[in-house]
Amino acid sequence: MASIEVTPRDALIDVERRIQIVGLAPGERIRLTASSRQPDGAVWTSRASFQADHQGQIDLTIHAPLEAAGVSNDYHGVSPMGMVHAMTPETGDIQPPPTPVEPVEIELCAMSGGGEERASGRFIQRYLGEGVQRREIRQAGVSGTLFLPAGEGPFPAVMVLNGSGGGISEARGALYASHGYAALALGYFKAPGRPDYISNTPLEYFVDALDWLREEVSPLNGFVALSGQSRGGELVLLLASLFPERVSAVVGYVPSAFVHPAQSAADPAAGREGPCWLLDGKRLPDLWQDNPRASWAPYDDGPEPKRHAYALLTALEDQDACDRARMPVERIRAPILLLSASDDGSWPSAQFARMIEMRLAAHDHPYPVEHHCYRDAGHAIVFPHLPTTAIVRPHPVSGILSSGGGSMRDNARANQESWPRVLSFLARAVAASCSEVRPFSIHGENP
Repeated sequence: MASIEVTPRDALIDVERRIQIVGLAPGERIRLTASSRQPDGAVWTSRASFQADHQGQIDLTIHAPLEAAGVSNDYHGVSPMGMVHAMTPETGDIQPPPTPVEPVEIELCAMSGGGEERASGRFIQRYLGEGVQRREIRQAGVSGTLFLPAGEGPFPAVMVLNGSGGGISEARGALYASHGYAALALGYFKAPGRPDYISNTPLEYFVDALDWLREEVSPLNGFVALSGQSRGGELVLLLASLFPERVSAVVGYVPSAFVHPAQSAADPAAGREGPCWLLDGKRLPDLWQDNPRASWAPYDDGPEPKRHAYALLTALEDQDACDRARMPVERIRAPILLLSASDDGSWPSAQFARMIEMRLAAHDHPYPVEHHCYRDAGHAIVFPHLPTTAIVRPHPVSGILSSGGGSMRDNARANQESWPRVLSFLARAVAASCSEVRPFSIHGENP
């Protein structure tokens, strides 16, 4: 009797599974369907056809979907988790599936050519490891979710920041906690008690959140890292540059080398060239201020799906504007990890990351710096193993149909390769921090 075996059946989402169909007739063809009902109720599916080997088995770690006349597959080539990467919603626009911390169950069904069910199975992807605690925070001016690992601690800490979609990155915070970090997933717009737009965001809010996190969890050796995606990647570098005494390590996903205006997440009343970040109530110089070369035309007038990066490239043509808006990353007193994508449709993160590297090298930055650029990948680098089909979608704030770039396969590869590097980088940074004393006071600079 045929059966589907998944190993491990129940584990964290970042754990690769081995999916096997056994008990088939040698050479038998089957149609495999994967489906999951996401927390918002949408059903995501993928389909691919396979042919059993001489032992009557199909193993997705070594067998690719069948390429033959009349056969259509949602992915191609050997990919152990290709059925997950290739999932799309059965109805509606392709939006990334929501990533709250509820577990996701993937159902698998193998059908014969005649439409008979030959085998079924399932597996569970979790964000929360055993014993991880989740606590919503709406106090001391902080809006976010705190995740604490199992055990007594103390734990190293990380603050997690989303990009121009806003909200609270609970999934990433939960995964950090599942790997031993006290994680504060902080909302700064489109979150409870926060504005609807990124415009005029005071940087003091993040300082207060960092100080709250230190006081609340008493991190191991005072270690607090920043992890941010896109505008959050810009933000973590900016915070570490302006408040270096508060930051122990920086993880910048598809980051920027410059300060930017509000752009696609702007309050319509302020406009996309209006201020994004404020310090002491004043606007920080950004790339579009007094920049005669900056133009939205390549984005506004370009074909759909729009690529925001085309407009950003025009802004880089004015050297004076670049010099004014460039972040002083040489002030950072911590190791830095940069993750970029060569086909980033949202902004040129690979070029930005190289600029950051060059500036740090020119100033003899004494801390480790890593940059991993993922060839042909796009803007949405997250973690394994999510669907990676939501490449073209309406922007969460502006609603404009845009492309983040990359392809399903290349984006899945970037997700899979980057996450172990993040965990390894943070582990090394924590180990280094435990070998040195870094006095800290929330009321002043290190002595």
